[in-house]
Parts: sequence; structure tokens; C-alpha cells
Amino acid sequence: MSNPFRIESPQEKRGGVRIQQRGPAAPPAPPPQPGQKVAENLKGVKNIVAVLSGKGGVGKSFVTASLSMAMRKIGRKVGVFDMDFHGPSMPIMLGVKQDLLEAVEVKPGVARIMPAEGYMGIKVVSIDLMLSDKSTPVIWRGAIKVRVIQQLLEDVEWGELDYLFIDMPPGTGDDALNLVQMFPRIDGLIFVTIPSEVSSHVVAKSIKFVELVRASLGKEIPIIGVIENMSYFVCENGKEYYIFGKAGGLKLSNALGTRLLGKIPLDPRIAESNDRGVSFIDLYPDSPVSKEIMRIAGEIESILANHAKR
Repeated sequence: MSNPFRIESPQEKRGGVRIQQRGPAAPPAPPPQPGQKVAENLKGVKNIVAVLSGKGGVGKSFVTASLSMAMRKIGRKVGVFDMDFHGPSMPIMLGVKQDLLEAVEVKPGVARIMPAEGYMGIKVVSIDLMLSDKSTPVIWRGAIKVRVIQQLLEDVEWGELDYLFIDMPPGTGDDALNLVQMFPRIDGLIFVTIPSEVSSHVVAKSIKFVELVRASLGKEIPIIGVIENMSYFVCENGKEYYIFGKAGGLKLSNALGTRLLGKIPLDPRIAESNDRGVSFIDLYPDSPVSKEIMRIAGEIESILANHAKR
């Protein structure tokens, strides 16, 4: 059987998707238009939320993983699409054990890519799970990236989900814009920043990015809000230290005309939980970090529920 997910790229032989065939092959039916196929494939997903940052190094992926775990803890069906080509980290953070995505031929001529499973059954798709050599950098050019994401959007079996969180590439450049435009809908955007004063050009780029996304999709895409990560450090005596300054999250949220969803404190134990692929919320449920993440998740759910009623 030929591999329908093969990407013609210089790194093709270094990665791949395991294929399992069920039943004899049959000539495929004429495919629908790409946009129609993606929309059909995502019809079981209630909320598609893109998590972005104006620049790298702000803990965007940690926030994405934490929100997905928090939603799962309150009983929601959750998927995470790791679209960070050059620093995919969701499989590690979410405790995924398998090395590669698997594809199953569900009926003659129809194959589906099955997401990996992470923490509490969170469905995970990542570029990292398409490469057999994890040490090889992804140096695909823009057109190849688009083709890879297009295939994943069309062929991944997400099933029924309450939330699909998209961990976007850092920054608000071409990569992020091109990838967002491939979705038939985005139900909300979340921006992650740090408390040190956000530079004017980062703020301006974030605003322009939102304008371009809304124009390309032809509709108003709500900004759910801004999350300020690494906001402060809580000492053992309970005193708060603002190591990276203050007001960065508030400045960005004001510029974007949205709310500041919350401030996640610093905690040196976060790095350990990330590397181990275990939930910080489970390990330290009474910590300021865990309490704030759970509170933010609840607020996001309320905001999206209100948007759905409009």
C-alpha cells in the first residue's frame, strides 16, 4: 500500500507515519476541496483555540499544555495540535509515550492518522511525532510546512472534542499567519506574554497579526485574552517578588482591546514537571501556579460559552 501521508521533502526518509492496513485497498473517491475537507474533519471540535506569543521565550507551550490539562481535569475532551515546527515540545510536556503517529486504514481506500495520547487521554499531534530521528532539525521551507499541516488537518482523526488547543510557532510572522489561515474557523485567540514591559514593536505586530487573521478569514475572531506568564515569584514567607517587572500583560491586553485573563507566577518546579511529562497541577494542586491555571481555564470556558450564545 502506498503511504498517503508521505511528504516529498529532503527529510522524508528521516521521519514518517506508521501505517496499519485494515482490509483490501480500493481506488479512492474523488477528493473534496481542501477547505471543505478540513471543515468536515473538524466538525466534531466545539472550540478551536490558538495560543500565540509576540516573541519566543515567554512560556507559550507551557501555558498551552497547562490549559489543556486543566480542561481535562474538569472533564472536558481535549486535543492539542503542536504546530511549532522548530521547537515542538507538547509530546514531552503532555507525557506522550509513543514515538510516531500511526495511521490506520479504516475502510478500503480511506486512511486516518490517529493522534497520540498524553495526560488523561489528551489527544496530541505534533511534528515531533512525525520524525523518527528526534535530534534532526526541521528545515522544511514554507511550502512544505503548509503541505504537512494541510495533510494533518485533513487526515487526523480528532473525533469529538470540547477543545482543540493550537500551540502556534512563536512570534507573529509568516509561519503563524499562514498556519492560522489554513483553519476553516478559529473560535478564539490567546496571547501569552511576560511582565517585563512589552516593546512597542511587539505590541504593534500583535495588533497587525490579529487584523490580518480577521481579514483573511473574513470574520471577527474573538481574542479571549492575554495571559501573563512568569508574573512574579512567591517566597516561602508569602511575599511576592516581581523579578521581570510589572504591567506587560496589562499593556498588551489594553492594546489588543481585550482582558487580562490572569498572571501565572514563577515556580522552579515547573521545569521539572515539564521534563518529566507530568501535570504540575496534579503534583502541586495547592500552589499559586496551579490555582491560577485552574481559575484561568474556568474563565476561558465561560468566555467561549458566552461567544457561542451570540
